[in-house]
Amino acid sequence: MGNEISLIDILKSESEDVIDMIQLSMELEKIKEYIDILDEREKEVIVKRFGLGLDKEKTQREIAKALGISRSYVSRIEKRALMKMFHEFVRAEKEKKAKE
Repeated sequence: MGNEISLIDILKSESEDVIDMIQLSMELEKIKEYIDILDEREKEVIVKRFGLGLDKEKTQREIAKALGISRSYVSRIEKRALMKMFHEFVRAEKEKKAKE
């Protein structure tokens, strides 16, 4: 009779999807929290790349074309921006732990 799908299989799959959606939402909130430390170009690249705000996610190539720069330059801007945000996150976490 082939492979039958049970209700448990469906519920398990749906709960995994919900967990993934929650995790993505939390990650996007962290990005939004630290985006203000970026300069305007870095901010623009991150917003377009991750589809923050009203934009949908764009590829580095699409961003490069829109900004009139090379894809490799977009990649460097993205990497620099993410590193800035990461370092700010680490600094804030250390500060928070020091207060506890």
